Formats: sequence, C-alpha cells, structure tokens
Amino acid sequence: MGSDYVQPEYGVTAFNCPHCGAFAHQEWFRYTKANQGGGRGKVLQMHDFETCCCVRCGEVTLWKEEKMIYPTESIIILASEDMPEEVKRYYDEARGIFYQSPRGAAALLRLGIQKLVIELGEDGNNLNGAIGNLVKKGLSERIQRSLDIVRVIGNNAVHPGQIVIEDNTEVAMSLFKITNLIVDGIITKSKEIDELYDNLPEGVRNQITRRDN
Repeated sequence: MGSDYVQPEYGVTAFNCPHCGAFAHQEWFRYTKANQGGGRGKVLQMHDFETCCCVRCGEVTLWKEEKMIYPTESIIILASEDMPEEVKRYYDEARGIFYQSPRGAAALLRLGIQKLVIELGEDGNNLNGAIGNLVKKGLSERIQRSLDIVRVIGNNAVHPGQIVIEDNTEVAMSLFKITNLIVDGIITKSKEIDELYDNLPEGVRNQITRRDN
C-alpha cells in the first residue's frame, strides 16, 4: 500500500482494513461475557473483548487488552502496489508466517529481494555482487543500504550469525517496511517521474532529446 498505508490501531476510527486492504471507517463494539466456574469456589471470570467492523467490507477484527488478536498476520504492512508479482509472492508468504516464525519471514523477504534484483537485470545468484553492480549503475546510497539490511538480516535468519532474529522480532518486522521502501525508491518514484515527463509537450521532449544527443 505504500506510504499512505495506515496500520490498524486500537481505538482508531479509520485505518486500512486487514481484510479488504482499503482505508475505511471502523466501528467499534465492546463485548463482555461473564463465565461462572464450577467447583466449591464458583469463581466468576470476566472475558472482555472488543470488535471493530469495517464499514466497507463488513469484516471484523477482534481485540483484547488493546491488541488485535484476529486476524494475526495482517497488522504487517501490505505490499506496495508496484511490487513485482514474483517479489510480492514471497512478501505475502512472509507476512502470513511472521508471528509463527519471524526468522522464516526474514529469510523469505531476502528471497524476495533476490527476485527484485533479477527484475532489475542482475544475477540473483550473488545478491551481494548484484547490489554492488547496481551501485555502479547509479543506485542511491539509501536504497543500497536498504537492500543490504534485508540481505544481511535475511542471511542471519538462514545461517546463524550476530543477529538472532527470534530475539529481535522488531528487527524482522522492520524488513517489511524496508522492502516497500526499496520498491518505492526503485520502481514507484521512477514510474511517477516517467509519467510526468511523458506529459510534457512533445516538442519540448524532442528538444531535450536533441540537446542530449
């Protein structure tokens, strides 16, 4: 969803729905259930939940103690709309398993980046070398650093190193945002510039072409 994505948050009345993905109004409802336990003591237990209903698709999210407990995987930011399908396949798989295995999610995101450099014309068998080649072709330092973050952390997820992913779920979660930033910097921004340039008058574009030749 890119930079306009609004993550689900407790009490907020509008965010991107975890089910349909649209930014929509959310209606909150409180549900309190009392259960009387058996036995001599007959302990009274209170179970408090809140539900939030998306007015666009009608699906609900379930919250307990201000945390979303259903659906679990969808508080991870959605893939950018400009993410190539092959990369998105790994991204969505990583998003689906994150809470069960942050380490597996990090490894999948690294594979997604490997597919992305192939889309950019590089050899995906050597990700480190591919990033170096992209730098030689003018890749910005910010994108280079982002690629290396996913590469290094993803490598640590597969081959134990200095970063223990299972103990740093925040680090693994940040890879989703970084992957989207990479796509935004390499694909989305370039597409936006191309669209603006193509809207220039044809005569002006021809003049620029003659200048550069």
